[in-house]
Amino acid sequence: MEIKPFAVEAWMNKYEEGAQYNIAETCVDSVSVDELFEIAGEDRQKFLDDFCKRRLTYGSIEGAPAFKEGICKVYERVNAAICGKVAIKLHTGEPHGPNIIPSAWVKAFMASELPDATIVETNTFYEGDRDTTEKHRQTLKVNGWTFCPVDITDADGTVDLPVRGGKWFDHMTVGETLPAYDSLVVLTHFK
Repeated sequence: MEIKPFAVEAWMNKYEEGAQYNIAETCVDSVSVDELFEIAGEDRQKFLDDFCKRRLTYGSIEGAPAFKEGICKVYERVNAAICGKVAIKLHTGEPHGPNIIPSAWVKAFMASELPDATIVETNTFYEGDRDTTEKHRQTLKVNGWTFCPVDITDADGTVDLPVRGGKWFDHMTVGETLPAYDSLVVLTHFK
């Protein structure tokens, strides 16, 4: 069986870490582990003590329950500020691509916490299965993002937003419909 290389991931693996100015990041800026402990309100030393007692196994196929509970705790600490028309930004992925938050998790989260929210995405600049709105919509179906509205925010164009006091940029270009949302919840994947 011949499996084609996943070109986007291969390119990112080669160039992403060494870039002086990574202006093509597909995820939000990361936080340090200490910052994550602060956000979560968890005791760092207790966590590390418990973590060091764990056996090294593959773990739960569906994701560790404690990990999912931890994510819910972080969300509970920040959700009071989420209001109005809510957008959920996440990486919906290349067709059958790796490193996608399972759509079933997002569906459950949205049903319990943000039932009126809309997933937002943009088409890609690179050639592939998400570089046009038509191909992107097909990829959304393949990957199971059919349970709620998905707004491809740049389907009809883009808009420039000012960056006040920016070090490298004085504006950023976003999908035309993104400014219509009042709150933005970002669910990020990691490799």
